Amino acid sequence: MNAKQQLSTSDQLIIESYKDLMEALAAYLGDAFEFVLHSLTDLDHSVIKIVNGFHSGRKEGAPITDFALNMLEKIRCDADGGNYANYLSTSKYGKPVKSTTIVIFGEARQIIGLLCINMYLDSPITTLLQHLSLNTPSEYIAENFINDSDELIKRALDKVKTEVLADDSISASQKNKEIVTRLYYQGIFKLKNAVPLTSQELGLSRNTVYMHIRTLEENSPKI
Repeated sequence: MNAKQQLSTSDQLIIESYKDLMEALAAYLGDAFEFVLHSLTDLDHSVIKIVNGFHSGRKEGAPITDFALNMLEKIRCDADGGNYANYLSTSKYGKPVKSTTIVIFGEARQIIGLLCINMYLDSPITTLLQHLSLNTPSEYIAENFINDSDELIKRALDKVKTEVLADDSISASQKNKEIVTRLYYQGIFKLKNAVPLTSQELGLSRNTVYMHIRTLEENSPKI
């Protein structure tokens, strides 16, 4: 593999998209994890993003590792080889590290980068545990994990309907419209059967539901 590799505009966007992913994973998993993004445009300075780099002392502009080079060469020689690797190693300070290196493909199925995740096993247990709970009650979110989109629609509809019907500040003549409005801003009508299910549940015609949606779309700010 050449030391220099040119990336298309699409490939550059793909690589860039991983930077936000790394920040989110670091916020989720905590300081015991180091996240390193390599671009193959310059192997001598392949690290273009690193989070929690204090573990290894590396910074942006650091070179690719010997393991990563070996992994890329194996993939080049064996097209059916794995596109990620899980392994144990030690840091330069002799501390145990559990690592995953994931290949990033570009638009033409060309390898354009690597995402490396390193868990430093000597990290204090408190560092790990503090990220298993949320910091404030306001961070708790109700989220439905289900296998059927119709069930998701029905749950959202039942919840919104219960809230609106219990709200005495909303007149009886406006309750159905308010239910449709709240479902719209939750993105529920992006699901295929949302309109017919809402129509059936509220006793409205589909045209009426569509009319409310069109009005909301016309009045929504354009991005």
